[in-house]
Amino acid sequence: MIEIICGEKGTGKTKRIISLANGVSDKAKGSMVFIDDDNSYMYDLGYSIRFINVTDYALSDPDMFLGFLCGLCASDFDLEYVFVDKLENVVHADLSELMSFFQQLETLSKQHSLHIILSVSKGEEDLPSFLRPYVMA
Repeated sequence: MIEIICGEKGTGKTKRIISLANGVSDKAKGSMVFIDDDNSYMYDLGYSIRFINVTDYALSDPDMFLGFLCGLCASDFDLEYVFVDKLENVVHADLSELMSFFQQLETLSKQHSLHIILSVSKGEEDLPSFLRPYVMA
């Protein structure tokens, strides 16, 4: 399952995704990963959530990030949740260019029973139409 937290800059998306991650950590049966493009919120997460600063891995496009996620799944069969803050910064691409990426992400999510929660810096009305079904209520 893929879900998107959307909203313009300054609307509390990061606080919401961190709160969601911390809230799920007590109930999760598998492991959890939180991916960000800096270390700002590393200490706001519960101890059971693995924090990854994606800039440590020199990922430069959506395909590299998808490969990175596949590697996480391959190295941890118990991976249940992946949280990604500021998706556009992590994949270095505009959301409108990510249709194929999301199709592949959906396949990865289904194959590995992976719950993926992403935050993006756009209002729901500004999202490409292929992303709107993923928007979290």
